[in-house]
Amino acid sequence: MEQRKVLKIIESLASKPLISFRELLSEVVTEIVNNDQINVTGGRVWKLDAENKGYRLLFQTGNLQRIEDNFLLPLIENPIFEVLTRERTILADETNEELIKRGIFKYSASGVGNKTKVDGKNFYQYLLAVNSDLIDDELRYTLNIVATVLTQKLKERNLSVKQKTLVADIDKAKALIKSILPEHEYSFHGYDLFGITLPAEYLAGDFFDYVKIGNNEERLGIVVGDAASKGLSAAAEAMYISGAVRMASIFQIKISPFMYRVNQLVNKIFSDDRFCSLFYGEISADKKGLFLYANAGHNPPIFISSKDKKISYLEATGPLLGPAPNSKFETDSINFSKGDVLLIYSDGITEAANDKFEFFEEQRLEKLLIDNIDLSPREIVYKILESVNTFSTDNSKYQDDKTLVVVKRKG
Repeated sequence: MEQRKVLKIIESLASKPLISFRELLSEVVTEIVNNDQINVTGGRVWKLDAENKGYRLLFQTGNLQRIEDNFLLPLIENPIFEVLTRERTILADETNEELIKRGIFKYSASGVGNKTKVDGKNFYQYLLAVNSDLIDDELRYTLNIVATVLTQKLKERNLSVKQKTLVADIDKAKALIKSILPEHEYSFHGYDLFGITLPAEYLAGDFFDYVKIGNNEERLGIVVGDAASKGLSAAAEAMYISGAVRMASIFQIKISPFMYRVNQLVNKIFSDDRFCSLFYGEISADKKGLFLYANAGHNPPIFISSKDKKISYLEATGPLLGPAPNSKFETDSINFSKGDVLLIYSDGITEAANDKFEFFEEQRLEKLLIDNIDLSPREIVYKILESVNTFSTDNSKYQDDKTLVVVKRKG
């Protein structure tokens, strides 16, 4: 199942006014088990019992024999829990005899919440565990996203006092970010570019950048990212990743290992409830218009041919940055011909909502591109923003940061 769809499902559940976090975890596990696109047969919620040095069963659902209520999995008998603390999500064969008797042979478990020390070792506050006949990396990536969002929601609930925003500090941060961001309009080897970011709050978690690569600056990296959440924390993450991309460009690393390294940095530097989508592509003086790219869980950019108005999407080549430190990222490519246009955008565009709770969606973007393909990148961007603003309502809870970058080959 597409990771961003999973993310939206979990965020929707997390926003419900439930009595306790335990109920939220139980409802999430039930949703996963009942979802036809996530192939699992049963699920459980476990909570760390530090005093008794084990994980105690809180909730279970699915087509498996029931486990005894309050069943305890001792930490000392399950050293794989230490691996889970490092990796966030594990895929493993069941070793507990009681669970095997109930038909649980393979499982995937994800850590949720803060980490607590037991005998000098860290363990997650909660575990979400599911069983499936198809335990693979796709399921692991999906559960990583689920666990990351839930950890974020738990931390939000644990904040007893809202953060006080100092206007002077925000103004300084805005000035710093403005000094780092690129100029909106740019030309490079027969390509015209125009980009813009509009924050939903004072500061944006969205970002874009143009990065010159090589001693002769023969290539240009185009970066668009969307850090989780909004406001100051998301803006800090966005600034860090943008800076990491610029630093990496100095070493001229190939795209796949470059994305792998950035993902490891995000996982190491930020807390485990932080994640980011990122699209990275490179243009050059190549006469065939070669465009190499990698897409880490970002909204698929839209590419339109000037010759036949054919639309294609640059789908994800790897997972979101952050949750899984050893994820792999593939590189893909397209070729620009004269007049072709690439639109890179964040979900604040397609998920802008009107007062009927309808979303702007990709189909409207497609039509706007087809109707305005002969315009300049600047004109295309403002046509889209005008249409989004006309469609949406400012007071909608679905408003998010908005970023647009248009790349057009002019010769």
